[in-house]
Amino acid sequence: MKTHILYFWIAILGGMLFGYDTAVINGAMPFFTSHFELSDAMVGWSVSSGLLGCIIGATIASWPADKWGRRDTMKMAALMFLISALGTGLAYDFTMFVIARIIGGIAVGVVSVTMPIYLSEITPPEKRGSSTINFQLGVVVGILAAFFVDYLLIDTGEHNWRYMFLSMAIPSGFFFLFLLKAQRSPRWLVQQRYLQEAKEVLSGYNSAETSRRLILEIQTSLHKQNVNQQIRIPLFKKPNLRFMLIGIAVGVFSQLSGIAIVMYYATDIFRAAGFSTDAAIGQTVIIGLTNLTFTLLAKFLIDKLGRRKLLLFGTAGMSIVLAVLALSYFNTGFPAWILLVSLVSFVALFASSMGAVSWVLLGEIFPNSIRSQGMSIGSLSNWIVNGGISFLFPIATGALPNGGGYCFAFFSVTTLAGYFFFKKYLFETRNKSLEEIEKENS
Repeated sequence: MKTHILYFWIAILGGMLFGYDTAVINGAMPFFTSHFELSDAMVGWSVSSGLLGCIIGATIASWPADKWGRRDTMKMAALMFLISALGTGLAYDFTMFVIARIIGGIAVGVVSVTMPIYLSEITPPEKRGSSTINFQLGVVVGILAAFFVDYLLIDTGEHNWRYMFLSMAIPSGFFFLFLLKAQRSPRWLVQQRYLQEAKEVLSGYNSAETSRRLILEIQTSLHKQNVNQQIRIPLFKKPNLRFMLIGIAVGVFSQLSGIAIVMYYATDIFRAAGFSTDAAIGQTVIIGLTNLTFTLLAKFLIDKLGRRKLLLFGTAGMSIVLAVLALSYFNTGFPAWILLVSLVSFVALFASSMGAVSWVLLGEIFPNSIRSQGMSIGSLSNWIVNGGISFLFPIATGALPNGGGYCFAFFSVTTLAGYFFFKKYLFETRNKSLEEIEKENS
């Protein structure tokens, strides 16, 4: 298999498992909720337990990624995805179900940190955006696949929700097999002083002279890392502070848009609007198709327009659409289709901007000296906010009249705040090597 095709499929499968694991619970929720007789709080825990695993995975991922390498860390994640699929699908009680969800969440957290780093380090600058976005493309393919599989399995009997979770075992196996053929990150190899292997990897898409120059640049960057470590420059002190704050903001604002609520609770949102369970799960397929279509658009645009322009356009548009979505809860005269159009528009804007740009930025903005730690903290901030709002949403909607309206109004305001933050502080990274990004913005 050609190298670029191999990395395409690794990115797609890694992202697919990320998306599948987080979204498959959407269609399964009405059925396992009934099976385990769950309260509103326990429903929230069934979702946020997986997100707890994501937080754990994002927290610990930098250590194995630096010690054993990005590729081998993802092999371990592939095996955890397989264990999670079998554990949730065969769970004999809710405790086992939750433990399996946490294991799957750890795998998601690890992949969310490691995959963008791996792709950014193994891809030439002019293709880095579109290559790294393959990971996000895989995420939306996984979400769509989860929604579609959930829909197909509705009428397979009382164990339909088990089949939904077990289906994740198939892409888990393929992900592991493809990783067996992958090369290691050239920047990690230089860090470990495997210079000949690093040169061979870089020579796959560069001339011999360019490969030598890149190795020298990486060595210079790593020498700077050693100096920084000797004088113990903290992550949140200059020159690292700017990179860290932007990374955390990318993680936080991407989730304060409310995208997790749409992906986890779309079925319940549509049911509350008057759709039947079957129709509500069918509507989620439309959400998934929209997500895929506009992620493909972003893949085409990200290396042409740049990360910053896409992000600013998307956050401004999402803020407006979220305000309309909030109003649809408070105005009982709004027809149900307004809700569907608002959700589809929101997903389209998110997928073509924040959804596509976030993981690309997190994989490339940090200097070599702090990339794995910075990526881990940026991803961790994403999962902490994701887990918090996912746990609180069903509680808020159950406790407050028009609770969903208040939630989406909040997301509208926070997304607008994100627009102003990125407008002031975010720098463009398009068509620059990782070392150039570090040099120009330190």
